[in-house]
This record gives sequence, structure tokens and C-alpha cells, in this order.
Amino acid sequence: MTTELDERGDFADFDALMHDAARAPEGLADPHRRRRRRWIGWTVAVVILALVVGTPSAYVTWALTAPLPTPEATFAEPSVTAPAAAALTLPAQGSSAISVAGADEYLGAEAAGIWATSGPQEPAPMASITKLITALVVLEAHPLAGPEDQGPTLWFDGADEDLYDAYYVQNVTIAPMPAGSSMSLRGALATMLIPSASNYADVVSTWAFGSRASFVAAARTWLDAHGLAGTTVVDPTGISARNTSTPADLIALGRIAAANPDIVSIVGTRSAAIGSAGTVHNTNGLLGTAGITGMKTGNLGAGTFAFLYTSRLDVGVGTPLTVVGVMLGGESRDAVNADVLRLLGSIREGFRDVPLVTAGQDLGEFTTPWGARAEIVTATSADIRTWSDTPITVTSDIRVPETYEDGEVIGTITWTAGPRTETVDAVIEGDIDPPLEWWRLTHPSELGG
Repeated sequence: MTTELDERGDFADFDALMHDAARAPEGLADPHRRRRRRWIGWTVAVVILALVVGTPSAYVTWALTAPLPTPEATFAEPSVTAPAAAALTLPAQGSSAISVAGADEYLGAEAAGIWATSGPQEPAPMASITKLITALVVLEAHPLAGPEDQGPTLWFDGADEDLYDAYYVQNVTIAPMPAGSSMSLRGALATMLIPSASNYADVVSTWAFGSRASFVAAARTWLDAHGLAGTTVVDPTGISARNTSTPADLIALGRIAAANPDIVSIVGTRSAAIGSAGTVHNTNGLLGTAGITGMKTGNLGAGTFAFLYTSRLDVGVGTPLTVVGVMLGGESRDAVNADVLRLLGSIREGFRDVPLVTAGQDLGEFTTPWGARAEIVTATSADIRTWSDTPITVTSDIRVPETYEDGEVIGTITWTAGPRTETVDAVIEGDIDPPLEWWRLTHPSELGG
């Protein structure tokens, strides 16, 4: 049965409608009866409201133009769980220390000092790491003027040539130094540091200070001036076991050396052809691996292998981390190298991409009294790079939609971990269409205004 508006806007069949409703047979099936009763109930409500607002035509106008109720929203920020704490793989042999700068927001400012240690931290033989001190002390007395400056020329005589044989019988690293030949200071320092030639360390330090004793005195003054009280230098080569240092002092030494561009350029060289010394090769076999840029190896036999190293370690958080590390008392060069790579690897693996959300992930929904529904979902997927178990916080900024149309951006979800943030749009999935006119006419109590 339908009702039609006559020319005056009145319900022409209203009386007949009510008469038919009153005479409805009682034997109708329950579903039909319930629908008939609901229809009669809404009709009565319409009539009552029509009497209140004036005329049926006024009610229709009101019902068709009254503001709709605002869709009801439910929303929940997505949860995220930080991963388990990372574990540093520190060396089990000898003693070690490591410093990491450039990740204060993750590791804490203390990491740029001494972040982690293993084994005894007392003075131990530093072997040819001593040559790094020798180079710094010489350069302080005879500085170079820049990367192109080769410095003064050193001439070698018969006494210098004899040192080759003297060190040869001690089974230490040496390089040719023929009498009558010459070499620039930069070249001599490179021959001392790259292949670790002990005869060059002896000759360069004596040239700079006049005697070994004078050099040792200058080295002690230099160590005191730089606060390296745990370090002892008794010769320029490091072949004496009495050249000792602590892991903490050697970390500080590594920072000092890393700030000297002449030292950095030399210790970062894999091989070079240097005058009468010939082609020399770096004893640091890890150059270029795990970001390692230097600095100096040393050993006095099994159980004394040492390595002071620097690394620009890329962990995927922007600028690589600046690492200075040291190992003393290693059993072999291979064992030391393996421990260093495991430690650096554990740092890199501790920085992880933590999944946050996937595209289309459900965040909530909008529902309406007339049965329309739309989802609130994430527009894209996201993850965040963070260290270890750094806490991850989430905040949201959701606004009232303007159109309630599919794809409308209604806000953002933002995650923060340390210094990094990731943001994803929240969008509507599906449309919320307005109700049919019949719903408006039959739901006056749910219309606003």
C-alpha cells in the first residue's frame, strides 16, 4: 500500500490507510504482522509530529531537510611492540673497549666515551700501536702543512742502513733503507705505519729529537699533556713488552689520531710504492670491511696481538656511526680480526626495522543510524629503524571527515623511536551515503535540529 500527496500536500488516503490498518486480519503470518505494526507505528509517529509542526507538508519539508546525525566513530591507535634488547658480542679473549659516537639518542651520550669493555682493563703490551704514538709525537714537533706537503727530506747513511740488519735478526718488520738514499718525512712516516717497519720508527724518531732517549722523554711529555697516564713508552717501535697501555687510554689515542688528517690518510692506505722502501702493504687486513678505516696493528707473539681500529659503521640511520675500538692480548691476528668483525656486526644487527602497520590495516569505523558504514584504515605500510629495545611511542591526529568519501584523508598516525619518526595517513575506506528519503520520513526522532 502506498500513500500519495494530493495537490494541497495532504495525505489523501490517510483515513483509508488507518481504516485498513484497523481491519487487518489477525490470521496473518507473524513477519507480515510485525512489518505492518512497525509501519503503523511510524505512521502514527509521523501523524503526531505533523500535528506538532503544523501540517503534513510542513513535516515532509522538515524531515527531508533536517540535519543528519553525525556518524559515530570508533578509533584505536595501532599497537607496536619494541623488539628484544640487542646483545653486543664482546671478545672473549684478551681485553677490549669500544666507543661509539653519532648515536647518542639511541645508545646514550656515554657511548661516545667508553660504551662497553671486556676482559682486564689494566695496562698490557700494545706492541706496534706504539708507532702511532711515535708518529703523533714527531708530527707535533715537525707538522706537515697539508695533504700535499711531503715535509722535510730525511737522508739515510750507513748507520741507518745497519739498523735494517739489527732489526732483521730480531724478527720484526723492516723496510729497505739504503745508505745515500733519501725520503720525505711523509714517506718515512708511511713506511713506519703501513707495513709497520721498526727501523723507520727508530730513524724517524731519532731524526726528530736527536736520540732515542730524547724521543722517549718527548713521548712522556706528550702522553702527560693528553692525559694518557695509563700509557708507557720506552722505545719508538713497540718491540719492547714494556710499551704498555690500557684499553681506555688507547680509545683516547684513537680519537686523537683520528683527528689528525695526515695520520688518517696514511693508516687508511692499503698499499703504496714509497721510494727506496719499495711497495709496502698495510698490516691491517680489515681495511674497508665493516667500515674500518684504520688504524694500527701490533703483536709480540701469541697472546699479545693488538689492534686499535676505527670504523665508519653504516647501521641505516643516516650518517654512519663513528667507532673507535681496541683489542689487546689476542691469541692470533685471525682471532682478533674475527672478534672485531663479530662485535661490529652485533652493533649493526642491533639496529632493526620494526614493522609498524600494513597498508589497509583496520583502525576503526564510522557507523550511522541509517545503516551506512565505512572503515578507517592506514593508507600505506610503515616500519621504523631503531636500536635494540628503544621504546616506540605512537600518537594520532584524527579529524572529522568533510565528505565521508572513499580515500578521504582524515588524519595521521606518527611513531617515534629515538630521533626517528614515521608517519602514515589515516583514510576512509568505503563511502557513507545519505539515507533514502523514506528513512528521513520515518525516523524523525533521529534527525537533528
